Amino acid sequence: MKTTITAACFVLATMLAPIASHAEDRDADRTHPMTFVKDSVITTKVKAMLADEKMSSLAHIKVDTDSKGEVFLSGTARTQEAADKAVSITRAVEGVTSVKSTIQVKKDD
Repeated sequence: MKTTITAACFVLATMLAPIASHAEDRDADRTHPMTFVKDSVITTKVKAMLADEKMSSLAHIKVDTDSKGEVFLSGTARTQEAADKAVSITRAVEGVTSVKSTIQVKKDD
């Protein structure tokens, strides 16, 4: 009788262990889904404002936002002024806490 109860408890514990370990799985990189929505809203606002400028070189700039509101700009611009304009436009967007730019100036040949 004791063997049957012990075996049943062992089987039950084996089946529940993955569920318990999954419930406690906390990855520091994973955040609440609303954070992702907030990030994408900031990214969309920045892209829309860059598009409103109607400068063709701003179309080659990639925008990414992290969970703290920091925006990363990358890509190419035709002039340094265009790259600086992209940074200033980004800083003006609500929710942006800081801007990091790796925009490279490349003139079209």
